[in-house]
Amino acid sequence: MTIRALIFDFDGLLVDTESAILRAWQESFTEHGTELPLEAWHAVVGTQNTSTAMLALLGELGINFDPRELRAKMRTRVLGLLETEGTRAGVRDYLAEASDRGLKLAVASSSTGEWVRAQLARIDLFDRFDAVLTGDLHPAKPNPDLYLAALSVLRVEPGDAIAFEDSPHGVTAAKAAGIRCVAVPNAVTARLPFGHADVVLGSFTDKPLSDLLVLFE
Repeated sequence: MTIRALIFDFDGLLVDTESAILRAWQESFTEHGTELPLEAWHAVVGTQNTSTAMLALLGELGINFDPRELRAKMRTRVLGLLETEGTRAGVRDYLAEASDRGLKLAVASSSTGEWVRAQLARIDLFDRFDAVLTGDLHPAKPNPDLYLAALSVLRVEPGDAIAFEDSPHGVTAAKAAGIRCVAVPNAVTARLPFGHADVVLGSFTDKPLSDLLVLFE
């Protein structure tokens, strides 16, 4: 089969937003006199449930807070942490080579369209993608719907695409859609199990896109 498309997760994969988001929640838990268990974060990373899960955990700990106020505070803190955060190493090389080869490109993210599009615009990558599929319009990962929607928009079959993910939930979604998946964990997800991925890379710089295309074709 000839690879015709690449589909990327966003948070934690193209940009290491995960570290910033986790740090903001850890700070919030500390401010409330407790600690955020990493296993609680790992259980929901890559899904659409991180904020909801963190608020629920604070409630279970008997901590009083205004959910709307805390969500707004978290967003402001995360945006501040990401002001100077660029793409992960090797991402731009992958995108440039993919464009040179005429491959179709999409983002499939459990996050909202507002968040993903704003962050892609911030790092000047929004125009590089043929489609951006997000969790406010499709069921979030680990459901396969985002990947199925990306295949439909790009007009490619599952065997003609490669997915790139940084979380086990994301890999599960890609594989459920019939797409072969390359896991590129970040600092937050590196300790999680990725045995169901077809390839695991420590970084996009570990293997050039050309080598992956040879492997999958």
